[in-house]
Amino acid sequence: MSQPPPTVVRRPRPDSVEAFLALLAEGPDEPPAAPPGFRVRPDDVLIASCPKCGTTWLQQIVHGLRSGGAMDFEEISLVVPWIETAPMLGIDLNAPQVATPRAFKTHLTRNRLPDAGRKLFIVRDPQDALVSAYRFMRGVMFEPDAVDIAAFAEAYFLREGPVPRYWDHLRAWWPVRHHADVLFLCYEDLRHDLRGAVARIAAFCGIAADAALLDLATRQAGFDFMRAHARQFDDQPTLTAFMDLMRLPPARATKVRTGRAGDGGMELPAAVLERLAQRWREDIEAPLGIASYPVLRDTLAREAQPA
Repeated sequence: MSQPPPTVVRRPRPDSVEAFLALLAEGPDEPPAAPPGFRVRPDDVLIASCPKCGTTWLQQIVHGLRSGGAMDFEEISLVVPWIETAPMLGIDLNAPQVATPRAFKTHLTRNRLPDAGRKLFIVRDPQDALVSAYRFMRGVMFEPDAVDIAAFAEAYFLREGPVPRYWDHLRAWWPVRHHADVLFLCYEDLRHDLRGAVARIAAFCGIAADAALLDLATRQAGFDFMRAHARQFDDQPTLTAFMDLMRLPPARATKVRTGRAGDGGMELPAAVLERLAQRWREDIEAPLGIASYPVLRDTLAREAQPA
């Protein structure tokens, strides 16, 4: 007769900035890596990004395209596994998946990923990425009123440490944006022309998609559809395992909200906006010569124009 799982002895959720900082200090001493033995095939699709930049959106697009719009999954990361957390859920990353090509989500930086496979990278305005991260972690990693967004920005989004941040991802992927195995996307461009982006993603992934499939995958990647199926995109199995590991109280989180672009500029205090601008100047403009996020988008748009 099997034994019941051990009871997790939980601690309170952080209720102050100091407690949140102490929790973050328990994080890894080294950058995350893919599980040992994970073998990437040449036709695999790796959906890569900094957190809160559209990873779940791309998971739904790729799975809809490869499966003909199948929605018979409990949660998207059970069919498009998250590389770093799959072992926590008992997922065999080397196993066949429910459809082809195999697809995976990851927040590993480029230099921590295997060379094989096709890489879909998505980025968004750092102001909006910060707001999205705060909304997701509020009530999960700290009590809702314990940490304001300015303190969160300094403690998490702008914090140096072994876990890569927004700037590390962008700095690593920008120089390889023209490589044949990389499709570099901006969140805002998906908002502007979702069907066009779905068609580009299908072609990049080697998925034969006629007009009907493109229409279906586009509709099912719309925010109205994804909000109506929000529980299939909330990462709850992973979140539950992670809260057990951290010995924190159970929590639920919402990943599909408005999908708007520009919330950061309206919601963030002026001091936080200046800190983000400073960080951009130091970590992006200095090494890459890109003066701002709008300049990055304009550069991509110019490069996409026919010669």
